[in-house]
Amino acid sequence: MQLHDLAPNAGHTKKKKRVGRGIAAGQGKTAGRGTKGEGARRGKGGKLARQGGQLPLYRSLPFKRGFTNIRRIEFAEVNLDKLGDFAAGAEVNPQVLAEAGLLRGGNERPIALLGRGEIKQALTFKVHRASKSAVAKVEAAGGKVEILE
Repeated sequence: MQLHDLAPNAGHTKKKKRVGRGIAAGQGKTAGRGTKGEGARRGKGGKLARQGGQLPLYRSLPFKRGFTNIRRIEFAEVNLDKLGDFAAGAEVNPQVLAEAGLLRGGNERPIALLGRGEIKQALTFKVHRASKSAVAKVEAAGGKVEILE
């Protein structure tokens, strides 16, 4: 097989329609564009910005997309009701929580301790953030919460 032997599969290609070549061809005179109006002219449609007085799409996009804070910190949330299995007096830190499988999305994100549920045993928590209700419940059970940097 040589380079000049290559050809597309049969029926795969169509011949280009030649318009504006006389009325006998079927696409003569107006060349399939109808008569008059914007659609009959060259460069039909103009630019993307041209919407006939309506605010162009590219100018309205900033209002449509809202705001995304690029410095937002996503916390891995842990509630007190998930921590009932730890022994009294244990230290609960990000490594321990990751080993226990209590963190969604791995242990790369900072930990936030939330106050849903109750805690019976005194535990020492080392987390990056804690809600007021979580701190109150932990201290009521005899534990304490240390905030990491």
